[in-house]
Amino acid sequence: MIASKLAVALSAMLLAALLPAAAAEAPQNFAVLDTPAALPEIGFADAAGQPKTLSDYSSKVVLLNIWATWCAPCRKEMPTLDRLQAKLGGPDFEIVALSMDRKGPDAVKKFYAETGVTHLALNIDTSAKAMFTLGAVGLPMTLLIDRDGKEIGRLIGPAEWDAPDMVDFIRGRIAAK
Repeated sequence: MIASKLAVALSAMLLAALLPAAAAEAPQNFAVLDTPAALPEIGFADAAGQPKTLSDYSSKVVLLNIWATWCAPCRKEMPTLDRLQAKLGGPDFEIVALSMDRKGPDAVKKFYAETGVTHLALNIDTSAKAMFTLGAVGLPMTLLIDRDGKEIGRLIGPAEWDAPDMVDFIRGRIAAK
């Protein structure tokens, strides 16, 4: 009897350890959609002024963060996004930090230098059209996008993107191919 209870307990622990990370629960305030939703096309520019769209990141899970250097909560969260990119960024995942700064890329470069952001690429939409197209009610706003370019969920407001629960949640979405 004791041996069978021990076997059941060990089996349960092994099963829990083997469950995909995708089962990780969404962090607080992260609204996950029941079904991934198509996104409108948005355009922006990279640091060199070259045009970009979200389709440039197809086959990757993307964390699209809409932010600005003048946004106090954005300023606080950007270093956490930078650390998350350093930890998880690669062929399967990328953070697209999309600045809404009308002052152009130099304002973003200065901000990155001041805050020690080194792992995030510079992306900018000086027109702020992307913000309105995606329905941002304020900054920051972050969308999690699957490999097919569909929105998995969003978080409105700031977050600690390198917190263990957030890293586990995103790692699970990357693993869910």
